Amino acid sequence: MEGEPVNVNEFQELARQALPKMYYDYYSGGAEDQYTLKENVEAFRRITFRPRILVDVSRINFSTTVLSYKISAPIMVAPSAMHKLAHPEGEIATARAAAASNTIMVLSTMSSCTIEEVASSCNAIRFFQLYVYKNRDVAAQLVQRAERNGYKAIVLTVDVPRLGRREADIKNKMIVPPVKNIEGLVSTEVDNDEGSILVDASLCWRDIGWLRSITNLPILIKGVLTREDAIKATEVGVAGIVVSNHGARQLDYTPATITVLEEVVHAVGGKVPVFLDGGVRRGTDVFKALALGAQAVLIGRPAIYGLAAKGEYGVRKVIRMLKDEFELTMALSGCPSVKYITRSHVRTQHEKLHLVL
Repeated sequence: MEGEPVNVNEFQELARQALPKMYYDYYSGGAEDQYTLKENVEAFRRITFRPRILVDVSRINFSTTVLSYKISAPIMVAPSAMHKLAHPEGEIATARAAAASNTIMVLSTMSSCTIEEVASSCNAIRFFQLYVYKNRDVAAQLVQRAERNGYKAIVLTVDVPRLGRREADIKNKMIVPPVKNIEGLVSTEVDNDEGSILVDASLCWRDIGWLRSITNLPILIKGVLTREDAIKATEVGVAGIVVSNHGARQLDYTPATITVLEEVVHAVGGKVPVFLDGGVRRGTDVFKALALGAQAVLIGRPAIYGLAAKGEYGVRKVIRMLKDEFELTMALSGCPSVKYITRSHVRTQHEKLHLVL
């Protein structure tokens, strides 16, 4: 590819060229037939705009707040594993890019830099993503370390009672390096036969109460795809919901996240903020998610692709691209600030079918 990339998809191609096939497949792949992987992206393309004209958009303000923290745009960095497989500086480069972009990074339990290393790398608002291990003391220690090091929220991932079947990793005989955050606490070897990463498969709704009892931090729950689970999440007192199918890496043939976002938003009825990850590749996607009720989106693979291609600069560039596209979409849709973005600014495929009928 000649010259600088002009969109996120071109960063993906640069990442493919930069990475060993095993690592590129690890980041880019999904579960089984990869139906949901493709659908996460394609579903955004089936949503079209209903732009308003003759609105004063000479000034665009695309900043927003997440759990009372102001960020420059409704685009955060999603938790994803093992950034050092993409770049030697790993999560430290990603964290610095997020800080420079004035947005929130969610650090993964499975990061290749520790909670403490990332906390000391730069001054920023950041959250910590948690897996609850079979040994609950390990989870408790992780939460306490995050709290002690200034992380502002816990993002509990709830869709991994077992690892999804990622066939590219099986073919490549991919072995995930030891998890730095739990070294010395438990065995860090991944048991591929059992599909386990030592996560507690018995984790259930009542355990949210246990987690709340060991931390003062707000708890967001990541992995909600249905109305029923959204209602339960609000009942057990979570501070926010992330509509997520784990980047299509867990159960294949789950719906694209953007197609169930409204269902979740309506179910919670404004009690807690709703966020979305999965398939965001354009600023237009960010706008569509906000129009359907998300407070912000999280980007996983785009940040990794930027990191693999150009390190910290690449992550900053990816976030900047999405911001610029989002700002342009707001202007062309007649929305001078995020509060002007409404459901009436988009039309879904379902609505198009009704129009035809």
